[in-house]
Amino acid sequence: MLELRHLRSLQAVADTRTLADAAARLHLTQSALSHQIRALESHFDLTLFERTARGLRFTRGGERLLALARSVLPQVDDAQRDLLRLRDDTRGELRIALECHTCFDWLMPVMNEFRRRWPEVEVDLVAGFHSDPLALLGEGRADVVIGGAPPARRAFAVRPLFRFEILLVVANEHRLRGKRFVVPADLAGETLITYPVPENRIDLIREVLLPAGVQLERRTAELTVAVLQLVASRRGIAALPNWGVKSYVDHDYVLAKRIGRGGLWSELHATAPKAVAARPFFDDFVALVRSVCQVQLDGIDLL
Repeated sequence: MLELRHLRSLQAVADTRTLADAAARLHLTQSALSHQIRALESHFDLTLFERTARGLRFTRGGERLLALARSVLPQVDDAQRDLLRLRDDTRGELRIALECHTCFDWLMPVMNEFRRRWPEVEVDLVAGFHSDPLALLGEGRADVVIGGAPPARRAFAVRPLFRFEILLVVANEHRLRGKRFVVPADLAGETLITYPVPENRIDLIREVLLPAGVQLERRTAELTVAVLQLVASRRGIAALPNWGVKSYVDHDYVLAKRIGRGGLWSELHATAPKAVAARPFFDDFVALVRSVCQVQLDGIDLL
């Protein structure tokens, strides 16, 4: 029997091209998703996918079911939102504060789609650089903060978004240009360019340099583009999310190096007061961030 969950699984596979990534999006184990697909293939006595070097490819039967998913699922989701509107007052606002300025580029399409889904909700960014964005929640000046995992606080609800790699960014002519990855000793004597936030919020310092007993001179800039300009002009090095530097690396503006053999990884979460998180549109916003970023950002893992 064909169910909505099957259509959502097919849509996830189409978006990600691998069972592992599709299972992560659906909050399933890979074996559970494989079992679901096999049951669907058995029901129709058709093979839905072929494995290729570029990932899973839909067969004609799979393409027909995928077309159904792309037609039906948006209508189902719209209907569910309409039912929530009938049940609850969904008017309100969602003011978003960013702990990580590199979130800005991918957040724009998320906000545009959110406005389409929830036109009665006023959604906007809290302007300016904020060294302590969580304080904005307590002061009532923001409704959600996108950033690292905050300390446990009873008044806040935290929704995990995704895991990503932090890369060391250096000038094209830098002495470390030939390294496949760098270790703390390689960075001795460098100037580290960061956002103007406390050191305990900088992953490279907290997770790598301090444990190794390495201290670097530090310089700050509020904008990501300013950080990268300073790096490109050989004023120092930086540690930034992989998606935040990809276009600059692709255009040979700077080089990016893995930090440690296994890389330095961090996480993004959406944190909001519990009263905001209880609003019917909040979890839809979180789900939208996760789905858009999984498609648009390379090298992330959904949490």
